[in-house]
Amino acid sequence: MFRQVSKLTVFKQSVRHFSKTPLACSAGKYPNGFNFELNDTQKEIQELARKFVREEIIPVAAEHDRTGKYPWEIIKKAWALGLTNNHIPAHVGGMEGSVFDGCLVAEELGYGCTGIMTALEASGLGQTPVVLAGNKEQQKKYLGRLLEEPIVAAYGVTEPGAGSDVNGVKTKAVKKGKEWILNGQKMWITNGGVANWYFVLARTNPDPKAPASNAFTGFIVEREWEGVNPGRKEINMGQRASDTRGITFEDVRIPEENILIGEGAGFKIAMMTFDKTRPPVAAGAVGLARRCLDEATRYALERKTFGVPIAAHQAVSFLLADMAIGVDTARLSYQKAAWETDNGIKNTLQASIAKCYAADVANKCATDAVQVFGGNGFNSEYPVEKLMRDAKIYQIYEGTAQIQRLIVSREIIGRAKQQLS
Repeated sequence: MFRQVSKLTVFKQSVRHFSKTPLACSAGKYPNGFNFELNDTQKEIQELARKFVREEIIPVAAEHDRTGKYPWEIIKKAWALGLTNNHIPAHVGGMEGSVFDGCLVAEELGYGCTGIMTALEASGLGQTPVVLAGNKEQQKKYLGRLLEEPIVAAYGVTEPGAGSDVNGVKTKAVKKGKEWILNGQKMWITNGGVANWYFVLARTNPDPKAPASNAFTGFIVEREWEGVNPGRKEINMGQRASDTRGITFEDVRIPEENILIGEGAGFKIAMMTFDKTRPPVAAGAVGLARRCLDEATRYALERKTFGVPIAAHQAVSFLLADMAIGVDTARLSYQKAAWETDNGIKNTLQASIAKCYAADVANKCATDAVQVFGGNGFNSEYPVEKLMRDAKIYQIYEGTAQIQRLIVSREIIGRAKQQLS
């Protein structure tokens, strides 16, 4: 069992102490500024997550993929260990950990099973708007609830006709007295059927020509409120351990104290959230890519053709080399994105680069791993078939690969215009 309360208490205190300076130079050890060394606490976090994945996730990942069963038991164990809710503010009782530290955990979880990792990380996505924009009362009520027991939250923005086009959101909230009445439908909501509460983005300005910057409002909506109706669990190509559903809102009454910041601030909150959450998504993709490399390397050393291990053939060894190059560079990319946001630097550009690149790397590594396994790679008895199915969603959720390229192009063009003006 992982319940070691005394060690966990010390661990949490250490994380609070170091979380503000995830890549700070160690007392002049690296006077030139760059530092690729984790501090001692981060090494402990990484090793704790790695041990948890090895002992608790990898042995059951294939079964969860086969059945689609939501991994409540794993979530409870991760919660008890302090591997979830790390970014909740200290005034609520949380660790107030950095994005960088969270990415270290996400990569390890992604190595074990990205479906289970998504079930855990999606709760962080749902919480982040409240961390960024919630007042102390909202944070104490909703973030504090997550610390009291192993429950999860969810992020409700995507709709059947509005995914990457957030301005196309049609879910509406109308103010009546001191309440808001919410009606509409969300789709592809991770943790949709198991969450205790949701962040929901809804249109509150009826003018269809209103700019996104003031047309939407962010609400905290509780699962148990009348009119909140999650649909059936979707059976997806990969990451089947996570819970993905549509949610219908029918005359849901939301008290005005559940608005984040104020009317019209929802779009800004949603975009700020992605700057924080895209680096951990990229980290999960790197974890999957690293698993592909490890599985392919082991197999290439065991499988023999023409009297030698297939790793001795250049055609195979070059595939492994390309996978290693992708894993290493994608990791550096998400670490830079996390470092920027932790140090107060606007990281929209780097977060999109990291998410886009890591997703592409994960998919290429999965494809190449299947190729190394040959016919066995196409069979569900071997692990790389699942990795290939799991990888694809990284090019879709939290902003498609195309949307990330759009963001990157806008950022670099905008910066160029500023330099020329």
